[in-house]
Amino acid sequence: MEKEHLGELEELILLLVVMLKNDAYGFAIRKALKSQAGRMVTIGAVHGTVNRLEKKGFVESNMSDATEVRGGRRKRIFTVTASGKRALERSRELKLSLWMQIPEFSISNNS
Repeated sequence: MEKEHLGELEELILLLVVMLKNDAYGFAIRKALKSQAGRMVTIGAVHGTVNRLEKKGFVESNMSDATEVRGGRRKRIFTVTASGKRALERSRELKLSLWMQIPEFSISNNS
């Protein structure tokens, strides 16, 4: 399971879940995708992706307490698991390794 590939949207959502911390629920993730990555996705795409990430063991979810602001409804809050953090680290390392192998893009040549 730990060797599973991360798609681009999966990686972005995992990063946003880490960033949003206790506010990582569907609508907030969708809003952050737009503001942070310039990506417009449907709430269904967000939910489909977090469900897939949960099935892979990269996120966990828990229901928040009900709030009056939401008409008594609860939010499904996501957190990244240790496996999810390792998947992000592997993805970062792979990409950095590939970038460094392209002379015109390597960090050492941009100085």
